[in-house]
Amino acid sequence: MNQSKLFFITGVSSGFGRALAQEALKAGHRVVGTLRNLQDCTDFDALAPGRSFGRVLDVTNFDAIAPLAATVEQEIGAVDILVNNAGYGHEGILEESPLSEALHQFDVNVFGAVAVIKAFLPYFRPRRAGHILNITSMGGFITLPGISYYCGSKFALQGISETLSKELKPFNIAVTAIQPGSFRTDWAGRSMVRSARSISDYDDSFGPVRETREKRSGHQPGDPQKAAQAILHLVNSPEPPASLLLGSDAVKFVREKLQQMHANIDAWEEVSRSTDG
Repeated sequence: MNQSKLFFITGVSSGFGRALAQEALKAGHRVVGTLRNLQDCTDFDALAPGRSFGRVLDVTNFDAIAPLAATVEQEIGAVDILVNNAGYGHEGILEESPLSEALHQFDVNVFGAVAVIKAFLPYFRPRRAGHILNITSMGGFITLPGISYYCGSKFALQGISETLSKELKPFNIAVTAIQPGSFRTDWAGRSMVRSARSISDYDDSFGPVRETREKRSGHQPGDPQKAAQAILHLVNSPEPPASLLLGSDAVKFVREKLQQMHANIDAWEEVSRSTDG
């Protein structure tokens, strides 16, 4: 067995976070998992007594994050793997979706992750060790109608993650953005926030998209347990990549977008180059 590591994973109540915590514990690692209420923490503690540690945290409570990181480092040990998993999906046509929902989407998916990273870097950097995993999405590179706030938040986290991998490389700290496709999690079900429909002009284009997304929830091709196993394989790699796609649909859609980008660059290259002085 590989050497036991200490994981800190945000949002372990369900989905990827839960699957990764369970697989990491099964592999003999220790896991600190954040949840939003005390009862869930007690349940998490019971998964592997002495190796699973539930801690209450809402990642939008930014002021609580650094004190929690300090307590974990002092009382449980040096964190080896930090996983920013807490997040949710917002669905809604941009024109119909209140600005407050965009702000909350970014608070959870982007600023929460940034705050957690900032809380742990003062420990990782002096140790010249650590691996940060940010769960972004194929929606951090490709886009689909009706999830502009979500894609925007994941594009932002993807950009931060890729930049951070360059900033931290001199300190032997790896950063990987994990970009899942469609998986059988609660993302499109219980966890998704949907803005109400209000503008009939969008009925024909968006109605069927929302209906399909709701119907597919729970029947997506991706298996969260297999994703967790892939992530455990990644953290044992001596040269982890800055990004890793998970799921055949993610590979397919990202390749299609890259081909389209190449075609657009070629078609407009003359105009693009014409602006040099």
